[in-house]
Formats: sequence, C-alpha cells, structure tokens
Amino acid sequence: MCTVTIIPKEKTDFILTSNRDEAPNRVSLIPDFYTLGGTKLLFPKDKKGGTWIGVSEKNRVVCVLNGALTFHKRKQNYRMSRGIVANDFMISDKLVETVQAYNLIDIEPFTMVIIDWNQELKFYELVWDGINKYFTQLPLEPRIWSSSTLYSQEMKKERQEWFEDFKLKHSLNAGSILNFHKMAGIDNEDYGVVMNRGFVKTTSITQIRKTRESCIMQYENLQDKTVTTKTFKLPQVVNE
Repeated sequence: MCTVTIIPKEKTDFILTSNRDEAPNRVSLIPDFYTLGGTKLLFPKDKKGGTWIGVSEKNRVVCVLNGALTFHKRKQNYRMSRGIVANDFMISDKLVETVQAYNLIDIEPFTMVIIDWNQELKFYELVWDGINKYFTQLPLEPRIWSSSTLYSQEMKKERQEWFEDFKLKHSLNAGSILNFHKMAGIDNEDYGVVMNRGFVKTTSITQIRKTRESCIMQYENLQDKTVTTKTFKLPQVVNE
C-alpha cells in the first residue's frame, strides 16, 4: 500500500502492482473471495476487516496508499479504517456519486487509486488530506505513486526517475513491471521500491492483471516466500 504503479494495456486492460510497506509483525491474510453487500470481491484482508487492494464484480479495482500529498502526524485513533472505505467503494453501484458524497471526516489521510471499466476504462485518483477531498480522473498512461508517510518529496522524485528510466528501457508487461517492483533501487534499503528500515519493510507485492475475461491477482508474501494466485472471472460489460 506504499508503492503503486498502473500500466494501461490497449483500451480495456491494465496491470496494477502494489508493494505493501508495513510493520513486519502485522498479519494479513492471503487474497480470498468475499461477499459484501451482495457483491463478490477478491482481496487480502487485514486485521480490521478491510483491505489495501481488491477487485470487485462491479468492474472495479481499488488500491490504497497511506498518506495524502504531504507527511501527516498520525492520531492515536480514527473513526474508521481506510480499508473499510476501500470496501465501500468496491461495492458501490455508482462510483463517482459515492466518492463525492462519502464522509471522510476523522479518517486518516490516504491516497486511493481506483480503476473502473464500466462502459470504458477509467483511472481515478482520490486524495484525502484530513480536511479536503481531491478526486481526479487520470489519463490512461503509466504512473507511479509513493506513500507520503514514508517517502519525502526528494525520495518520491528519485523513485519517479527510476520509473521513467525503466519505461524507456523495457517493454511494459506483467513480468517486467513486477521486476521493477522487486529490483528498482535494490541497493537502497531506505527508499528502494523494496525497502527495509527494520520497524517497517516491504512485506508483500500484489499484482492485478486485467484481461477482457478476468482479473488475475498474484500475491507474493516476501516474509515467507510464498506466492498465491487467484482468478476473478468478470461479468460481461454491456456497452450502451
């Protein structure tokens, strides 16, 4: 939930990859299928019942990063987990209206990447800074995000440069972008894409690959070196 890339593929498909930087002792379950509000979902569940990344039969992917535009000091308690917000957006019938009306007061600042392919493929970014909500539709082009809670503006800039250099030198596919998420800045434990500061480290990498028929979620636990892959069959989209 702290380094995310999206790569559009043609006009309907994409690859989203997320490195989760977390306390090593924080437990999360491997991805599994759940039903919330009558909607089928696939996501790795965290201890509060929410998630940082998931796929919905509403033709949507939601991915959460800690923090907004700049570093914030964390309060001891918040009204609700950001992972529950992610669940709510995945099961919404009308994404834009739900985001615009959603009460985010007393929820910790976050950045959310949302991909929706009802009628057509759309990328969105939602930033909540604790006071203001910024919701933007993004162009369908490759992009990287780094969490503001762990990475300074200078670190973000260098990571962006790694990504731009990678795009120039490599074909952008599931294998190559996964390699970027494992190897970029490999000698830099402080802010390499796989990082390790002791109290916080990259604990897993999750990749979602959408084709016309399905979303394939691959979850790699870097702690115990296991890989879980599950396929989410997509409903047919009717273009009006």
